[in-house]
Amino acid sequence: MHTSFKDNQPIQHQPLNSNRVDLRNLTFGQLTAYLATIGLPAKRAKQIFARLSSPGLRDLSQMTGIKQEIVAKLAEHAGMSFLEPETVEESRDGTRKFAFRLADNALIESVLIPEAGRHTLCVSSQAGCAMGCTFCLTGRQGFVRNLQPAEIVNQVLAVMTRMVATGTVRATPRELINNLVFMGMGEPLANYDNLLTALTILMDVNGLEYSERRVTVSTCGIVPRINDLGRDIRVNLAVSLHAADDTLRSSLMPVNRTYGLDELLTACRQFPLGKKKVILFEYIMLKGINDALADARLLAQKLQGIPSRINLLPYNEANALAYARATAEQTLAFQGVLRAAGFNTFIRSSRGADISAACGQLAGQS
Repeated sequence: MHTSFKDNQPIQHQPLNSNRVDLRNLTFGQLTAYLATIGLPAKRAKQIFARLSSPGLRDLSQMTGIKQEIVAKLAEHAGMSFLEPETVEESRDGTRKFAFRLADNALIESVLIPEAGRHTLCVSSQAGCAMGCTFCLTGRQGFVRNLQPAEIVNQVLAVMTRMVATGTVRATPRELINNLVFMGMGEPLANYDNLLTALTILMDVNGLEYSERRVTVSTCGIVPRINDLGRDIRVNLAVSLHAADDTLRSSLMPVNRTYGLDELLTACRQFPLGKKKVILFEYIMLKGINDALADARLLAQKLQGIPSRINLLPYNEANALAYARATAEQTLAFQGVLRAAGFNTFIRSSRGADISAACGQLAGQS
């Protein structure tokens, strides 16, 4: 059962050891409450939270601008985790893939995508994935575990740290990475409470201060959690659709056997959207599977009445998967049907495919 996030709920954390709290697992409200339990004034929370949200900080002893006795008191009871990339690979198109080895030896990947002087970071929410989508290498890997809030937040901070170290200069840390998309390894809404805590940390005005228009959460269609997300926090929603027919979608995406298209699209219609906001629908073009013009017409019919943007994604072929990429001509014709029906429809370029960093290719192999 879902537990709504509250700042005053009991702090759930993965301790650095049996006695130490990981401060990067805590929201600003939780940190404020925690300071009181160790005899530190709540008014110090703002300053400490800001330092914890800074790239480059690997240890409490590196905190500057805070009285040493306060840092020492913190260090008696708590610590802070950080991530260092085990490998960094760079694509011909400038995309960079970061592999992070976690404390229990699990491996996760994040992808930094540059475009016209801006950067988008694709963030992982789980090690592996339990959703089993048949066209996805991450799904073939299977599920390892959920990530803790700190492990999600630390991906962002670690990539920012590397950007600064390699010469990227911006006025504020938030401007290093312009957009966060939760489209990496795992199904974000299957790790809902930890995701929500991480989003709360990343979007807090006392920290990195990402606005709702800068954060996108993608889901394969866990309907109850879509409803929860719309209630609990304001972010952009992306839905991995990939078929407009229940039978076909169920064969591609097992989640559809639990939450069918009608139920999923009802949740999308009810999702709270701000002015001029849309839901992003992602559709991978699979040759001879879902790329017929009849599929495009059915998709247009299904999405009627939902403020939408449709991204058509070239399929990234893999030897382990028995699918092929739809032709460019068929993809253009598919787009034409959707545009004629009034939908903003874009054919996305595949970024980072040569280093297995593109959509569906993250498989946690360093």
